[in-house]
Amino acid sequence: MADDLIARIRLIRSSSIGPVTYRQLLARFGSAAAALDAIPDLARRGGGKAPTLWAQGAAVREAERVEQLGARYLVLGQGLYPPLLAQLDDAPPLIVAKGDLGLLDRPAVALVGARNASAAACRFARGLAHDLGAEGLVVVSGLARGVDAAAHDGAMDSGTVGVVAGGVDVFYPPENEARQRAMFERGLVLAEMPPGKEPRARHFPYRNRIIAGLSLGTVVVEAAPRSGSLITARLAAEAGREVMAVPGSPLDPRARGCNQLIRDGATLVQNAADVVEAVRPNRPRVQSPSEPFETADEGAASDVESLLGPSPVPVDEIIRLSGAPAGAVQMALLELDLAGRLDRHAGNKVSLRQD
Repeated sequence: MADDLIARIRLIRSSSIGPVTYRQLLARFGSAAAALDAIPDLARRGGGKAPTLWAQGAAVREAERVEQLGARYLVLGQGLYPPLLAQLDDAPPLIVAKGDLGLLDRPAVALVGARNASAAACRFARGLAHDLGAEGLVVVSGLARGVDAAAHDGAMDSGTVGVVAGGVDVFYPPENEARQRAMFERGLVLAEMPPGKEPRARHFPYRNRIIAGLSLGTVVVEAAPRSGSLITARLAAEAGREVMAVPGSPLDPRARGCNQLIRDGATLVQNAADVVEAVRPNRPRVQSPSEPFETADEGAASDVESLLGPSPVPVDEIIRLSGAPAGAVQMALLELDLAGRLDRHAGNKVSLRQD
């Protein structure tokens, strides 16, 4: 088994190391193995205790389980990884994939909505997914009840990708087991979590960013205010992707989220042609290269820390106010992060963790 893959598994499964920190460590040290060796010293310089590193044996067992399942890893920065998803600052470093990887080479649209969706919404989602497939688009959703399940069913013959919040071998909700098994054979199932991991509430927003990140645009069919589907729509907008919504009756609370999205500027969708018109002009954005990391001297690190507080602030603002090179600021933030003293937020914002 490849040593680099095991090192990558160890790095991302280690406590307090999320996708942003992982990406910065690899940019700074060139390999996961070198990053693992450097973490204790970085944490010491950040004024804290080093995070607990994932054991070699646990990483080997995870990789063996993935192989036993007939799945494989998609590794950020390597060939099979979806290029649109890689554009996200917090793109998952490793994805476990089971099914037809060829679907990742085709343009995709996310189709999401309420778990307790109306019969009319499910019927519409199923028909819309079928029609999008006929237009050559892959339909991405979250293998949940309601609209998600209908979307997968409508696109099963043309191509559909399901993103789960737990392990790729965990069937949640249980009534979706037959659908998920069918997608292993006729579609594709993706998971950021390791095999066997049961989904928790905190995992679903992370799942939602993958759904949005894989897709040229996100269509919300039916959603109440403050629903998970609206989180997916917000993440799509933050990633610069198209946000679309199907209007509903003002008398149905399940339609309020969609109607509000349209009021806020989302594209109104009534059929597949509307979706195609919205996403076809889009092209993947060219990702600018990351700023090279520089060693943060004690003065720069102190300046960066003094600019941080409990309220999230954009990293670009820290760079501007500190006057230090961008790479040095990123290094100082990385040291604070590994020391357990930094919180990272959406929109590339950071704050100092409060004791």
